[in-house]
Amino acid sequence: MLKEHINYLACPTCYGVLNLSIDNSDGNLVIEGSLFCGNCSKKYIVKKGIPRFVDANNYANNFGLEWSIHSRTQYDESSGFKISEERFINETKWGRNLSGELILEAGSGSGRFTKHAVETGAMVISFDYSMAVEANYSSNGHYKNLLIVQASIFEMPFRNESFDRAFCFGVIQHTPDPRKAFSSLVKVINNGGYISTDIYLKSLGKVYLTPKYLLRKITRRNDPEKLYKSVKEYIDFIWPLTKLLSKIPKVGKKINWRLMVADYSELLPEADEKTLKEWAILDSYDMLSPAYDFPQTLKEFRKWHLEEGLIEIDVQYGYNGVEARARKAN
Repeated sequence: MLKEHINYLACPTCYGVLNLSIDNSDGNLVIEGSLFCGNCSKKYIVKKGIPRFVDANNYANNFGLEWSIHSRTQYDESSGFKISEERFINETKWGRNLSGELILEAGSGSGRFTKHAVETGAMVISFDYSMAVEANYSSNGHYKNLLIVQASIFEMPFRNESFDRAFCFGVIQHTPDPRKAFSSLVKVINNGGYISTDIYLKSLGKVYLTPKYLLRKITRRNDPEKLYKSVKEYIDFIWPLTKLLSKIPKVGKKINWRLMVADYSELLPEADEKTLKEWAILDSYDMLSPAYDFPQTLKEFRKWHLEEGLIEIDVQYGYNGVEARARKAN
């Protein structure tokens, strides 16, 4: 974090003003230090340039592992396709020039969307509950208009009505209480501000007719490292078959997904085998490892927006199942 970034932060417990004590710095860059709340006396650390407001070990350990291994897998520069850029632009519909605005990214993962948010010219505050913040920092920490924080969506170190915009992709369903998580995001947006979110779709085909949720009853309890090893070994073993199945028109790719092999050959046309296999390992592990996975219907997700008093609500089927855009009333 840069020294001046302290002005964006507040104590997540009482929202008091935080004071910065620096142990190691490089010019204006704070590498190691502490944050003290002047109101409730709580103390938080700055480690490897990242303010930390949660314990290192938590229910998102699986995500910390996957994004440390696959820190660059989903970046457009690695895949050769503009998937992350297009998803950020198309899902938010905010445009490419947001200079002068303050944006919150909730749940950054490796930072595949952080990069594109920063490139709008806005000041971006990006946080994640897991150690994935370190992968994000490694890729994007050099941007001056970016602050990366490790924090909980339920106890964010920001004051209410602080941000002009907030987005949260691929995260809400993986929290213990998705409804509360969504409400937390709405609270930190300014009146008149914008929010863009998505959530897994709850439907017959996506939930009840897939083995994912049956297997998760067992796999989500496994040690993340052991589970990742098992998933990789399974993908290596079944890969020759999945390549053949993928060539079957209409049904081949669907069969692969039912076999718990994430088949991205349609999303990544002409991608080489190494890239497709890397995405398969990542996403197959991602399906089985989360501690929480609570999909929602489109109707229910729209209801949340209405209950929060949001306006200009646009909820539709999209990238991650159900995507939504809305605005907070003035």
